[in-house]
Amino acid sequence: MENLGYIILAGFIFGTIGWGANSYGKRMGLWQPRVIGWTLMIYPYVVFNLWLLWGVGVGLLVLLWFFHYE
Repeated sequence: MENLGYIILAGFIFGTIGWGANSYGKRMGLWQPRVIGWTLMIYPYVVFNLWLLWGVGVGLLVLLWFFHYE
């Protein structure tokens, strides 16, 4: 498990950004950032492949960029 540190780092980064997206969506009354935020916070617990973890995280961040306002 030489990639464990990178997996933990990815979980921390995407979880923190997800928490911020959830807070932003709640404050602005938008459901899309809230759903993306919850997904960013939860998916690192079920994905253990390093490349898939970073790929899905970056994909969700791109999705968040398109749905950060309505």
